[in-house]
Amino acid sequence: MRTYPEVFPTRAEAERALWRLIDPGHADCTHDRRYRAFILLATFASLRWGEITALTRSDLDLDAGTVRVRLAYVERSTGELVLGPPKSKAGKRIVGIPRAIIPALKERLRLYVKPDAGAPVFTGIKGGPMRRSGFNKLSGWMEAVRAIGVPDLHFHDLRHTGNMIAADSGAGLKDLMACMGHDNVRAAMIYQHAVRGADKLITDAIDKRLLGHETKGKAEDDTDDGPAALTAVR
Repeated sequence: MRTYPEVFPTRAEAERALWRLIDPGHADCTHDRRYRAFILLATFASLRWGEITALTRSDLDLDAGTVRVRLAYVERSTGELVLGPPKSKAGKRIVGIPRAIIPALKERLRLYVKPDAGAPVFTGIKGGPMRRSGFNKLSGWMEAVRAIGVPDLHFHDLRHTGNMIAADSGAGLKDLMACMGHDNVRAAMIYQHAVRGADKLITDAIDKRLLGHETKGKAEDDTDDGPAALTAVR
C-alpha cells in the first residue's frame, strides 16, 4: 500500500482498497483460518451467535461428531454480555456435526484453544467473549461477503442456511425442531414448507391435471370416433 497512488482519509477505506487489490491478484495475502471453523459450525450445526460463542472445549465431542449447546451469551442494551441458559428450553440440545467439517474443528482446537475442558472454543482477539463488531472487523466479513457476491449476507443467515439443509434432508418435524433448538412448531414447518416447495408441487399438479384435460379434449375434437363419440353411443 506504500506505493499506492491514492491517499485515503480513513484506515477503513484503505483496507477496502486493499481487498480490491487482493481479488485480482495485485496484492499478496495469507488466509487467516482463525474463523473458518466458526463459520462452518454455525452454518451446519444451525447455531445462534450467542450459542456458538459460549461453547467450551468440553462441549465438542469430535469422536462422536456432536456439539452440546447448554449456554448462550446475551448482549444487553448497555453492551454487557451475560452468560446464561439458551433462550428457550429447546435451546439446550446436542447437535450432530457433519464429518466434512471435523478437520476444521480439530485444527481450531489444536491451534487456538487452551487444553483445559472449560476453555472457550471461540473468543475475541484478547481471549474474552467474541462480539459481533470485533468479528466483523477481524474476519473482514463485509469485504468477504461482497467478494462472493452476497453483500447483504448477515451472520444469522448462516443458521438459516443450515436449517434449510436440515429440512431438505427429509427429517421429521420433531427431529428438525430438536436440531434447530426450537420449541415452536410453526418455525420448523416454515423451513419444511420452503424446501419442499409445497406451493410449487400443488400448482404443478393442478397444471398437469388441467393440461391433461386440454390435451384429451383436443384429441377427442379431432376425431368423430374418439372417446367422446363412444360415450355418446353408449
